[in-house]
Amino acid sequence: MAVTFVDVEHIAALARLEFSDVEKEQFTHQLNEILSYVEKLNELDTAAVEPLSHVIELDNVFRDDIIQPSLSAEIALSNAPSRSDSHFKVPKVIG
Repeated sequence: MAVTFVDVEHIAALARLEFSDVEKEQFTHQLNEILSYVEKLNELDTAAVEPLSHVIELDNVFRDDIIQPSLSAEIALSNAPSRSDSHFKVPKVIG
């Protein structure tokens, strides 16, 4: 499937971008080159290749959760400029 000048104009309009006719011609040529390069992947036999979510296997890199004591509500609210009982009081932001 080749990209046409009209396709580039349509994509530019969707992205709300404006290009000169020279730039549109360049993009048309460049996009067609990219598509022809990607089309070469169809020449490969991938029947024995399992689908992957990542090219390399990844291990979980997260650390284990360690339960530690946290701040009490009183300490957390001690520097609050405004509070209501045990909650921070902030200005209304929704009309």
